[in-house]
Formats: sequence, structure tokens, C-alpha cells
Amino acid sequence: MTAGEPLFPRSALSRTLAWRDGRPISVQRFLAQAAALAERLPAEGHPVNLCNDRCLFLRGFVAGLIRGQMSLLPPNAMPQTLRQVAQPGATPYALVDDARQDTGGLPAIVLSHDDAAPAADAAAHIPTFDPDLWSACLLTSGSTGVPQPQQRRWRALTLSIEAERRSLAQLLGWPTIDGLNIVATVPAQHSYGFESSVLLALLGGAAFDAGRPFYPVDIAEALARLPRPRALVTTPVHLKALLGAGLGELPAVDLVLSATAPLSPQMAQQAEQALGGRTLEIYGCTEAGQVAARRTTAGEVWTTLGDLRLHVEQAADGERFIVSGGHVLQPTPLADLLELIDARRFRLLGRANDLIHVAGKRSSLSHLNFHLNRIAGVQDGAFWLPDDVPEGVVRLVAFVVAPTLSARQVTDALRREVEAAFVPRRVVHVDRLPREATGKLTTQRMREFALQTLARAGTGTSRR
Repeated sequence: MTAGEPLFPRSALSRTLAWRDGRPISVQRFLAQAAALAERLPAEGHPVNLCNDRCLFLRGFVAGLIRGQMSLLPPNAMPQTLRQVAQPGATPYALVDDARQDTGGLPAIVLSHDDAAPAADAAAHIPTFDPDLWSACLLTSGSTGVPQPQQRRWRALTLSIEAERRSLAQLLGWPTIDGLNIVATVPAQHSYGFESSVLLALLGGAAFDAGRPFYPVDIAEALARLPRPRALVTTPVHLKALLGAGLGELPAVDLVLSATAPLSPQMAQQAEQALGGRTLEIYGCTEAGQVAARRTTAGEVWTTLGDLRLHVEQAADGERFIVSGGHVLQPTPLADLLELIDARRFRLLGRANDLIHVAGKRSSLSHLNFHLNRIAGVQDGAFWLPDDVPEGVVRLVAFVVAPTLSARQVTDALRREVEAAFVPRRVVHVDRLPREATGKLTTQRMREFALQTLARAGTGTSRR
């Protein structure tokens, strides 16, 4: 292993790194398990980490680092996804925690908590990693187009988590987040879940629950198993479902962390009242990692993490907003439109590629979706703009999960929030939207869903 900082100080060997079924797993025990797994890995190749259990995922990730191998982190195990994340000239192999997992033909190594475990007091070798080691390759979500692989060096990961750790502590008014216990509803393979659950424990002093609860009752039970201080790392979609599930008194948390889409101030306030802790948001993207944070109830302004700075450049197709410094080792354009206050503070205006023009007026799909999901009674919703309409003709469609509302009630509520030009011509009721595990809607899946749903619904506006 080449020069680098030790992964942990020796004084941290006894601290809790993870929880499984309410039982703690120490740093020392984890390191012994990761070292044992590293001995089982091929001498060459890249692990494709498909583990759902967060603790086994981290074991596979660190074992790969010990071998000097970059982990490939696909958002799902579909064959086309595995082909996108595979690196040219490398021999990928899969790490799974379910022997029945379809790995698309990749050779698989099965990880299990039943593997022969080293003694609890086994001497732990603390590894060091080269700062320039290519450590992880993630895929962009596809919410703005075709998913693209993004590689991260070890130095970028450590700088990113240090910046997040400091920012969260400052926004919470705490001296440190050491000992914070995390329940996360987002998968470890997603950039946000990877950074704000897995790496925040590995590098930031927190600890995570090994599971990934999805249903509200499972989220509440997972929180109740962990001691305080505790955090819920989630998305607006999962948080809305939890708050609206009618579970009664929810376990108190000290932090709700949300990302993947803007959170409304109303929902943030509701979360703070129901769960007790501060609600914070992370803004970022797979290309640059996490970029900024804010306390939602304190205002709409975001502040960049650590040494990150923003500036605007003029391009042929308009303005581009660039982030650089800190853990962003190369200046990176963002896919969003910002209103810069200064180099560190900004307001988020929406996706650069989802701007729409109707009757001479401009808006964005993300802005419209924000207001659609604020309507009381709308459990989930999304606007869609057909891409095969005649030039100059725009017919917005809104798909909603809103069993207690009629289409007219939805449009009436929207008229109070958005300009009349952006009130949808059709409101189509559906049972669910085709969201990813992170809560995102990819461009391709939304288009396919919209076309199939409209074909079944026929012409006219859906009313209930």
C-alpha cells in the first residue's frame, strides 16, 4: 500500500461503525472482516458492488480498496446498466449478498454475515490508501439523459466527507457529528447514499444501520432500534410517505437529511414538528458529488461545502455554472440554473435542460413538479412534456397519485401557484410513478411510462 493517511486512528478501533438488527459492529471487527474478504478477491479486476446490506456493501468496498481496486457502483443490476459501468480493459466481478442475484453473467462472490468472523479482540491492521487511487465509479442517475460513469479518487472522497461533516455540524449547531447514528432509505450505490450514509460513517465519525427500509413502518422501526443522536437520510418522496402514513408518534431524530430533489419549506417544517430534529438538504450531482447544503426552514439560499466555489461561464447555449475547489479536483459544470449571490451562496432555479416555453413564458419542469407535489392530497406527481408535438404547440400533462382529488381540484390548486400557461391540459391519475430507489424519475422511464399510460387512458382528461 502506498503513502496515505491511515483509514482510522488507532483510538477509533472501539467505536461503533455500523448497526445490524440493533447490535453494534466496531471499527476493529469491521477491519478484520474486510481484510479477510480482501484475501478472497481476485488479484485483478474491478468489483461491481451489488450488496443491498449497507454493512456488507462497505465491507466489499474497503476490501476492494485494500486490493487497490476501484469499486463499480451501478444503481441497479440490469444487464445494460452493468455494461455502462464496466471499465474498458478491466475484468469486472460482482459482489452480492444474495446468492440468487442475477449478475448478468459476471462471476460472483457472495458476502454474508454468516461468514466466519474474526474474534472480537482480533488485532486490526489499519490500511492506508494512496490519495490518487481511483476508488469508486458511479453512474449519473439518468434523470437528465443517458447515465454516464463518474470516477472518484480517494482524495476526492475524503475531502468531500470532511466538508460535509463540518457543514452538518455547523448547521446543527454541534461541535461534531461523531456518534451520529444513521438510518438511510437510499441505496449505497447512489452518490448521495454512498456519501451521506456509507462514507459519513467510514470517514466522518457517524455510524449507519445496515438495512435500507422502504415502507414507513420499517423506517420508524429502524429508527427506534438505534440510540440517539440519530439521523434519517432520505428523499422528499420517502419523507412525504413517512409523514403521511398515519403511524402516530414517530421516533425522535436529531437530523433529517434530504436530497435528490428540492424539499418544500412546508414539508421541512412538518418533518421538524413530527420528528423533532433539524431538517437539512444536500445539493449535488454525481459529476461533482455533494456541492452545498441548507436548512430548509431557514430560507432558500444554499451555501457550498468546504472550499467549493462557484462561477458562471458563457457558452454557446447560454450560461453554465461551474463548481471547483475542495473535493472537485477539476472544474465541473452543473446541470442546473443558479442565481449566484456570491461564490459560495446561491438560489437553485431548476435544471438547465428542463426549461420549457409556453405562450412566450418560461418555467422549468422541476419548478412545476415542486408546486404539484405541494398540493394537499397529492401523494406524488410529475409533469411531462411530449416531445413529438408540432412546433409551437405545447400540451403539458400532469401525472398524479392523488386518490382523494379530482383532476379539476388539482388544476384549481395549481392555478393559485403557477402562471395559467403552465396549468396542465390533462391530469392523469395513476397508482404510482416509475421512480428509482432514490426517488428520481429518469427521462427515459418517465417518457415510456407517460406514453404507455396515455395510450391506455385514451383521449380526454382524467377525472375522479
